[in-house]
Parts: sequence; structure tokens; C-alpha cells
Amino acid sequence: MKIGIYPPEQQVKELFDGGSIVVQKPIGFPHQDSVVRRVGPLFYWGWGYTKTEGGVGLHPHQGFEIMSYVLHGKLIHGDTLGTESIVGAGGAQVMQTGSGVSHRERSIGPDAEAFQIWLEPDLNAAVLREPTYADYRHEDFPAASPAPGVSAKTVLGEGSPIRLVTDAKMWDVAVEPGAAFAQDIPAGYSWAALAVRGDGAWETEVGTVPFRGRDFSVIHAPEGGRAVVRPTSDAPLRLVVIELPMRVAYPLYRK
Repeated sequence: MKIGIYPPEQQVKELFDGGSIVVQKPIGFPHQDSVVRRVGPLFYWGWGYTKTEGGVGLHPHQGFEIMSYVLHGKLIHGDTLGTESIVGAGGAQVMQTGSGVSHRERSIGPDAEAFQIWLEPDLNAAVLREPTYADYRHEDFPAASPAPGVSAKTVLGEGSPIRLVTDAKMWDVAVEPGAAFAQDIPAGYSWAALAVRGDGAWETEVGTVPFRGRDFSVIHAPEGGRAVVRPTSDAPLRLVVIELPMRVAYPLYRK
């Protein structure tokens, strides 16, 4: 097992809409030369913040599966499929862009925050499929308390209403001080995790590895293993974890 911690200084920062949207990117666009270029089929992860309101105009996508997950505020979506949609905190918007679709997006605050995540299926097959759009509310996702002081909401994976082609699971995890979240990572898989709030530490077979709020963690587990995460201060810890295969059975796009 191998763990890498990448603080905001090692991530990409970009401004949109005249600076109205500030984006921290653990994995940036191809030309932005991110320290982490991809984790398996995950090849873009942007964390956008909008104080009041900001947007990005109509632009095209093809092939990839794109999910926007709202942490706070509202996200407005429109596309060339005829969709007009608004999703609030805890909700998600999913585009399977297939043969091609254009969309626009707008964040509404105060203090709106959202993730946008790009996942790569087999592009040779994906571009032959019709594009689709779907959205989901916070209440659509299953949540559990696997241990006292821990909540884990399944955004992708067993029980989630989202059905992607790409092999990926995702959890929104909150851990109270003194508690710990523990889960096995299957052999041949990786975890990509963003610390949304609070400081913490990973406890694995390779030892204890601390991280701070807004840090990006990447854990590779070729042989599998158990990962435990707990807060390291008297503040709660919130992190979003995505589980991905280290290798897939199709060629991945080379940036």
C-alpha cells in the first residue's frame, strides 16, 4: 500500500467567470500539469467555490461521464438535450456525454461549493451511445452509521441510484472527534480522497499518515488492505472518498 498527500499548493487553482468561481483542482485539465494526473479512470476533479453567483457558458463534452456533487448552495444546469435543472446541497447532476452534448452551469450562493468529477469509460464504446442527463437529491442517496460518531453517504456504489459505466464508488464521510471510519480497499484498487473540513490521519499497514483540511490523499492498494481515518483535532472531519481500479481493460486517454 502507498499513500500520497497533496496539499493545495500542489494542486491547480483556476478562476472562472471573471473570478466569481474559484476552483481548486486536485486533478486539473490536461494542459495544467497537475502533480496527480489521474487516478485510474478518474482524470479530473475540480472543487469550485462561489461567494454569490457565477457561471460557465455553453460548452461541449463527448465520451466521458461527468458528475457534479453539491456541497453547499445550488447548481443550475442547462444542456442541448433540453434540460433545465436545479440541484441543492447533497444533490448530484450526472451527464453521460456519449456521442456529444453541450451544457452550461451556474452556481448560486451564498458560499456555494461543488465538486465536478470526470470519469472515463471505454471511449470507443462511449462515443457510440446517446448522451443522457439525470439529477438526484440528497434524500435519494443511502446513508449509514458504520460506527458511533461516523456517517457515510453512498454517492456511487451499492444502493445509490446513479448507474455509471465507469467502475467507481464514492462516499461522503463525516467523522466526529474521537471516532474513526474504517473500510477495506479491494486488491487492485485506489482511493482518492479530499478533506472538505478538518484535519485527520490515515492509519494503514504502512503507518500513520497525517493530512490537513483541503489536502488531497491518494492511496494505492495493489494487494488490498484496510484503511482507517480519524480526526486529529477537536473539530469534525468531513472527506469525500472515491474508489477506483488501478487498471482497466481498455485504453485510457493520454493527456
